[in-house]
Amino acid sequence: MKQAGPDLLCFSHLRWNFVFQRPNHLMSRFAQERRVYFVEEPMFEDGPPRLDARHVEANLTVIVPHLRRRAEPEEALAQQRHLLNSLVREQDIRQPILWLYTPMSLPIAADVEPSLVVYDCMDELSAFRGAPPLLRDRERELFARADLVFTGGQSLYEAKRAHHPSVYAFPSSVDAAHFAKARGQTSEPDDQRGVPRPRLGFFGVIDERLDIDLVARVAKERPDFQLVMLGPVVKIDPATLPRRPNIHWLGQRPYQDLPAYLRGWDVAIMPFALNEATRFISPTKTLEYLAAGKPVVSTAIRDVVTPYGDKKAVHIADASTFTAAVDAALSGPREEHVAIADEMVSATSWDRTWRSMSTLIADTLQSKRPSAARTGGDVPCSTT
Repeated sequence: MKQAGPDLLCFSHLRWNFVFQRPNHLMSRFAQERRVYFVEEPMFEDGPPRLDARHVEANLTVIVPHLRRRAEPEEALAQQRHLLNSLVREQDIRQPILWLYTPMSLPIAADVEPSLVVYDCMDELSAFRGAPPLLRDRERELFARADLVFTGGQSLYEAKRAHHPSVYAFPSSVDAAHFAKARGQTSEPDDQRGVPRPRLGFFGVIDERLDIDLVARVAKERPDFQLVMLGPVVKIDPATLPRRPNIHWLGQRPYQDLPAYLRGWDVAIMPFALNEATRFISPTKTLEYLAAGKPVVSTAIRDVVTPYGDKKAVHIADASTFTAAVDAALSGPREEHVAIADEMVSATSWDRTWRSMSTLIADTLQSKRPSAARTGGDVPCSTT
């Protein structure tokens, strides 16, 4: 494999084995050209501090810090810095690209001398439940240090572009070939096979962004609708989830199994709450549902309304019109919908997003090393 530039140290608030989403898609692709170390948030246990490293793909290593159980915040930070410095020495990581998904990780890498700092702002984390009070201050520090800022959607780009001179919008993309499997003859998953139809399906994280009252209302208004809900429950009490015979909470399922579930759905739904936590989201599942060829009904999330609602690829509804929108999706012309969906899906891909990011990284690295460029030195090349 040709090394296309410095190693990449990625700091993520999401664990690698959580829902497979933006960090997984991008880091897997960057690992095709360079060593990638995906550093998760710490786990706390008895015993001395240590790092757990596991190779999940060629050139991609997941790093999990294990810290003392009752470590104070400053002690925990010092332990993580020490462990990271040891990793950098042992792996001979020199002037890496620092890639951050959370500003809270910035102090951990304080001793690392990066060639480039990238902030991939995929969500407005300060609006999420349980966000650290320091997060906004840390983000200001990160803006001051970052060379490039990427955002996970258009509305987030508009919110961040005044804070840094190099902000680029990279909305959630899609692995179209993977989700197009839902259009084929995939076998029915065992835990969905006995669910009657019509089926309304959702996959994703089940947290404060999901409007559980709307889920309950749809199930109550239309007992003939079967709601299949896939995903881990986090930050909310599972006991608060509505329980009705036609709501099926099936838990998290592997990414590779999602097309098989999708194939058996009649309508894919995005019953998001409209609150601070969803103000800037750009749901990855929108394009994934469309790639599967499914009609989609969503609440009025800004980055879903434009462009998907505007182009009639997604039905937009509120609590009072959601079931009517599902009926319209069920009865709408399938060929027309699939044609619109295919046009929107074909306009993007995670490969294309990765290549565009790689080009910006290569160009920025070159601009930071003008002497090497003038003398024909070793300057990482673009991957496009």
